[in-house]
Amino acid sequence: MWARVAYRDGIKQTGDLNDDGNLKVKRVLIYRLGSLGDTVIALPALHLVARSFPHAERRMLTNVPVNAKAPAAAVVLHGTGLVHGYFKYRVGTRSVRELGRLWWQLLRWRPQVVVYLAAARGVEAAKRDAKFFRLCGIHRQVGVPVTAAMQQNLRAAADGSLEPEAHRLVRNLAGLGDGRLDDPESWNLRLSPAEIAKAKAETAAAADLPMIVVSMGTKVQVNHWGAENWSTLLGELAAAFPGHALVVCGAKEESDAGELALLEWRKAASRGAMALNLCGLPPRESAAVMARARVFIGHDSGQTHLAAAVQTPCVGIFAARHQPGMWFPYGRGHRVIYHQVECFGCGLETCVIEKKRCITSITVAEVLTEVKGVLG
Repeated sequence: MWARVAYRDGIKQTGDLNDDGNLKVKRVLIYRLGSLGDTVIALPALHLVARSFPHAERRMLTNVPVNAKAPAAAVVLHGTGLVHGYFKYRVGTRSVRELGRLWWQLLRWRPQVVVYLAAARGVEAAKRDAKFFRLCGIHRQVGVPVTAAMQQNLRAAADGSLEPEAHRLVRNLAGLGDGRLDDPESWNLRLSPAEIAKAKAETAAAADLPMIVVSMGTKVQVNHWGAENWSTLLGELAAAFPGHALVVCGAKEESDAGELALLEWRKAASRGAMALNLCGLPPRESAAVMARARVFIGHDSGQTHLAAAVQTPCVGIFAARHQPGMWFPYGRGHRVIYHQVECFGCGLETCVIEKKRCITSITVAEVLTEVKGVLG
């Protein structure tokens, strides 16, 4: 295969040098920021990089988590073999000493290729990043979004929905090959036998009951549907599916809120309902629990993407802060409830003026209908 090299605004954009050239690459730097959800939706891109550079040591340049509800990429990817090590820094830092230390670490490691998987922050920001990587001695750069098309999630359907972020990432890496987004193997977290056994042990009390998994947490205020809605929904679910077990997953900090919401479900205990609060379980073990479920219900959050990655049908309760489609769980069989109010796509993390009208207008009946649609 011939080299595919282009120069855009002075920045070298390359795909494969050739098959033999990729096999000779020994060190690849992957630039990806974010926590649970950001890491999960990058799985197809990470699998593509691993296929393209199978003999290389692959390290990730990522951020230090700033939120207790935001597991680091290393926690999510542990044991997958997709990434072998990490360089970490504080996003937004202006410390010359900290940036100098990072530059020196990268320069000493001498990566031959950088694969750019960061979120779109504008063409000028991408050019600055590319310049920094060149200063680190990395001249082969793949996927740096230095054009508007590479920055944008393209329109995917006549209804105005946009391509998922996972699709944009692999589209920018097209020079490396097919991202195989619809192949479950591209989403494989490679859960270990120990993690699967831990999930089985944690849900042993549910015996062989079919499971409904929910996650009520979210990092941002605008994405939260509301505790009262969740409590009402769980009571309705208990009445509609008395032969099922309910499992709550999420961060440790969400455990108390989970207990309050479970009260309505547990009122149905006389009818054989079973409820388990597994908030605080590590993400990979939570994924193993979700893989055992018949349906997952959650917000626009990392937990929802985690459930989708293990091929569990999801019912998503989404605010309209993003354009429709961008952050929906990827794959077939998922059902997302999204009210496209006038101010959709606002990007707000906290909504005061409209009082989260986009998500609070979603009714319990709507969610229950979608869950019934999945469970039949």
